[in-house]
Amino acid sequence: MSWFYRTFARPVLFSQDSEAIHNRTLKLLGWASRQSLVCDLVSTLYRAPALPIKLFGLQFPNPVGLAAGMDKHAAAAPIWPEIGFGFSELGGVTRHGQPGNPAPRMFRAIPDEALINRMGFNNPGAEAMAVKLREWRQNGRWPEHPVGVNLGKSKITPLQEAASDYANSFQTLRPFADFFVVNVSSPNTPNLRQLQDKAALNEILEALQAINSDGHTPRKPILVKVAPDLSFEALDEILGLAGPRQIAGIVATNTTISRPSTTNPDLQRIYGETGGLSGKPLRHRSTEVVRHLYRQSKGTLPIIGVGGIFTAADAWEKITAGASLIQIYTALVYEGPGIVKEIVTGLRSRLEQAGLKHIEDAVGKEAA
Repeated sequence: MSWFYRTFARPVLFSQDSEAIHNRTLKLLGWASRQSLVCDLVSTLYRAPALPIKLFGLQFPNPVGLAAGMDKHAAAAPIWPEIGFGFSELGGVTRHGQPGNPAPRMFRAIPDEALINRMGFNNPGAEAMAVKLREWRQNGRWPEHPVGVNLGKSKITPLQEAASDYANSFQTLRPFADFFVVNVSSPNTPNLRQLQDKAALNEILEALQAINSDGHTPRKPILVKVAPDLSFEALDEILGLAGPRQIAGIVATNTTISRPSTTNPDLQRIYGETGGLSGKPLRHRSTEVVRHLYRQSKGTLPIIGVGGIFTAADAWEKITAGASLIQIYTALVYEGPGIVKEIVTGLRSRLEQAGLKHIEDAVGKEAA
């Protein structure tokens, strides 16, 4: 299935502007999400085999999730489980709707199978997303897997008011999502990464957990997404907040501001663009971060591994380094919708070869 996509569909899609085709694809998937027969057909083609795992008190059909950034508007929320995903993370969403950075702002580094984006949290805002999520639920189209929401800071909000900005979005969206991810690691909002500082992050988490404990709505797991560019010492400081602020898990990692070396002039031009890099060049560093977090937390803090996962072997690397779940984005762009089924099928085979029964049994096996 991925061969067909790479051979026939991808050349046509890649002949068009990256953001333009992304938007057209999401519009088509949004239409499909409203059509039961179309969803059934997609499911027949792409639904992944079962590889269940329970985490955060939630049941995941398989450990492969959709990373944030693909569906910022929740425009196609019902289709993601039909494509095979075991969970989806929608957003990033901010308190205030915003257009994001000026275009062009998304670029393909095709020889390295990578993307660079400087989107800047373009999204309709938390209230608009709440309306969309309520609509999916009321229309009986709610996804049949756990749904997370990625929370970012509005560009117009000063850093010193970040905690209230995140808290407002969380309050608005809390009734609708199964878990939340605090995104303080995107490189595309000015100074956002300063919020990874322990004191600033502590203030944000304190505000969110105060809402989470109000007794009116069941508590929701709150995770933190970290940058691959952080030092291990900075990651350890974030881990120090896990107990006091009841962090449910870490998403490792966001995109990177570093660039691989290359003598290819076309790649040099693409890598000269500002923004976050995702895809295959990120794989090694993100695995290093996953392994470090697993070791330092002694396996007690769940990790979602993301960065450069294109194959079952890549997914297995992340899982055995310490990730309980994984996410993909760039691989979906380069390999097409069949990639999820391929990865899950491959993971099942690797479990069998390793003599293991459950995916949980593989988590952290190579972290030592």
